[in-house]
Amino acid sequence: MSGSPCKKADAPVDSARPPVLVHLVGAGPGDPGLLTLKGAEALRNAEVVLYDHLAHPRLLDLAPPSAIRINAGKRVGHYAMQQEAIEAALIEHARAGRRVVRLKGGDPYVFGRGAEEAQALFAAGIPFAVVPGVTAGLGATSYAGLTATHRQFASAVAFVTGHEPPWASPLDWPILARFPGTLVIYMGSSHLEAIRDVLIAHGKPPETPAAAVQAGALPRQRVVQGRLADLPELFRAAGLGAPCLFVVGDVVGLREALAWYERLPLFGRRVVVTRPRADLAEASASLESLGAEAIAAPMVELGPVEPGPDRDRLDDALRRLAGGGFDWLVLTSANGVRFLVERLDQLGLDLRALGRVRLAAIGQATARTLGEYYLRPDIAPESARSEEFAQALRPQVAGCAVLLTRADRGRSLLPDQLAEVARVVENVWVYRHRDAEALPPGLAARLETAEVDWVTLTSPATARRFFELVPPTARVHLGRTIRLAAISPLTAQACRDLGCEVAAVAEPFTWDGLIQAIIAAERKATAPSD
Repeated sequence: MSGSPCKKADAPVDSARPPVLVHLVGAGPGDPGLLTLKGAEALRNAEVVLYDHLAHPRLLDLAPPSAIRINAGKRVGHYAMQQEAIEAALIEHARAGRRVVRLKGGDPYVFGRGAEEAQALFAAGIPFAVVPGVTAGLGATSYAGLTATHRQFASAVAFVTGHEPPWASPLDWPILARFPGTLVIYMGSSHLEAIRDVLIAHGKPPETPAAAVQAGALPRQRVVQGRLADLPELFRAAGLGAPCLFVVGDVVGLREALAWYERLPLFGRRVVVTRPRADLAEASASLESLGAEAIAAPMVELGPVEPGPDRDRLDDALRRLAGGGFDWLVLTSANGVRFLVERLDQLGLDLRALGRVRLAAIGQATARTLGEYYLRPDIAPESARSEEFAQALRPQVAGCAVLLTRADRGRSLLPDQLAEVARVVENVWVYRHRDAEALPPGLAARLETAEVDWVTLTSPATARRFFELVPPTARVHLGRTIRLAAISPLTAQACRDLGCEVAAVAEPFTWDGLIQAIIAAERKATAPSD
């Protein structure tokens, strides 16, 4: 239906359907954090997502697990779906009453064919909405240290596409050669020499500053800059390829001062995140904000305690808690807080069940999660170490009845220590772990070729499971070319027991502490020797 006239279908739209069935959402140029709030909301409500290859894969995690995900990406010489098939799929799913998101890299209406898809939807009588995104000409350039305008150097910017050779293009390249501002050229890799030649032939000075940006706004971003006359040679010598953006104009000369992204402490580092899936988004975002590529590889999945004796014990304890049967409730993780509140709700209880009990939280992450439910712990030591937590708690619980809620895995140190002084310590599981069955697709190959810089390990069990799943051909790199970061000395010792050295150990024993330990190790590795 591409290129069809904007004639609306005569069939009336069912008034029972949502007012908007299809959202055309711009994902931005790379960094998943550039997605707008409205785009995130559309994804969270989606039942079908048709996505481009330029949209960050992590954005798909915003959609419900039940949502249908359809790869509609296009690369040079390869089309997962033809444009007509994409439009037909949007219409088909919308007519079935499903909420559809068309997730497109950059902005849907800037060289994204979003208008063609909107035309097709209008002609079919399908209600739609457009969620603008950050186009690469503004987002990728900003991450590359390239401003589109500058009061001293450029008062105008032109976005053009170079996917056709200049002699076959409807663009007036001789006029563009005299354009008094910044030229931003999309999709020009295949015709870069011809574009350079026509610009210079029609008056653009050969010494005009120019740059090429590959994979902009991503940790693997690469930028070359020089004279316009030399740009094709610089592009080839650096081994760059599509997708690539080209910037021509005096503003390129400001890049040294403006290249903020490449100065981030973990820029370009490839970091495997082994935390549970529920924690991946937050953990990955913290790494990405420092310039790293976060590679998701959850080693355990978390879930509620399954029906059986263990859940019966949990439910009985929670009912007695609501009746005032305990003096202290001890929470040992942020996930434990969430699963506890969820189970209370399933039992027909609410936070009033905690009204008469004192709360103890291990570490500040657990305390913050309690705060999400407007609860303040009576004890929350800064340290997340069980030894220090037990020492802080022992004087408080002497002679008291204590309910200790925890995962189905963990050391016995805390319950043993509390049992020495408390009148009663009841230890119940509030959630369970399930080990990952395999590494995510593609990760084994990256480990075998050492295309990873760091692996983060957040418990001894996580370390052991990761080592079990890594192929023997990749294991030789662990602790050597691929550095290991452990969240605690216990986790570090588990790695050493497996025959690998650890390059960074968190202090404090938190995710933020682990990231800071990686940054410190990176700085030490790059510091000039005395």
